[in-house]
Amino acid sequence: MMKRRQFLQASSLAGLSLSMPFPRIPDFLKGYSMGIVIHSYGMRYGGRVKNENFPPFENALDLMRHCHQIGAGGVQTTVGAWGLDFSNKVREEREKLDLYLEGSIGLPKDETDLDRFEKEIKDAKNAGVDVLRTVCLNGRRYENFESVDQFRDFKKKALKSLQFAEGVVKKHQVKLAVENHKDWTSEELVEILKNLSSEWVGATVDFGNNVSLLENPNKVIENLAPFAFSTHVKDMGVQEYEDGFLLSEVPLGEGIVDLKKGMDLCRKYNPDIQFSLEMITRDPLKIPCLTDKYWETFESVSGSELSRHLSFVRKESYPGSLPQVFGLSDQQKLQVEEENVKKCLNFSKSNLLT
Repeated sequence: MMKRRQFLQASSLAGLSLSMPFPRIPDFLKGYSMGIVIHSYGMRYGGRVKNENFPPFENALDLMRHCHQIGAGGVQTTVGAWGLDFSNKVREEREKLDLYLEGSIGLPKDETDLDRFEKEIKDAKNAGVDVLRTVCLNGRRYENFESVDQFRDFKKKALKSLQFAEGVVKKHQVKLAVENHKDWTSEELVEILKNLSSEWVGATVDFGNNVSLLENPNKVIENLAPFAFSTHVKDMGVQEYEDGFLLSEVPLGEGIVDLKKGMDLCRKYNPDIQFSLEMITRDPLKIPCLTDKYWETFESVSGSELSRHLSFVRKESYPGSLPQVFGLSDQQKLQVEEENVKKCLNFSKSNLLT
């Protein structure tokens, strides 16, 4: 029996100085450009958290202008309901700012949703997008499903959606990149992509998500890099708690991900790939891998794999308290979000395209 550890209560952000010196830029980041994923501004985008000192980003134009101002090389952002007029504005702004632009799009649910999907593909391509990230599940496998039968039904529908989408992106010659989004293990996603066997459908390689599925992040990158069309570059911190472990995005260079290996592998297989920062500022996620419900959708994970992963978590436990925003004012939350993004960009500052 695996012995559960006592929960390590995360403290507030006491002691964090937003003016602290940034780390030295490592040699391995030379030659890389770092852009920003829209989810790095999950609180600020659309004004989900409001404060007059941090005006909300109401659309892609606001996001692009801000990201350019702070030195990013590009953006990856949602493209839903743009329309031709707005698409033209995005294209003009992208060209003026000299940013790379990637899209994020929802898969067609069924045949009746194909018109919507194709329209968004056209708008994105008109704006200069040639790679669009997507997900099969807007949630987490171990939270969304109560049984393996539910997961199998989801998988069946997801594969059908990907088949519908493949015909559209092939027609318009844009690439669709499926993210490992706490839904598929890396091996499952590799199998899906191999079976689909399309030059137009590959992967958005998220550097940290699959830690939640008991996978070593460096092995995940190794598995998915041959299919990489786009990236979510992030670093992760972990700590034990009574039902499993806590998982947090942390500033680049502070966590468990081998960034050098990940970026080099992705570029090896795709020399034109863009590197996009996804630094999500939030409270730690609870990964309850010592509860029965967590295992309902898994059919092939052994006890030794669980033991090995928890040993990894224990060995690589984040020093001090994991970042959290609970208890902060709206202004403090937005300030920490902005400083986290800037700190990560500064980590690769000398290599940004301007």
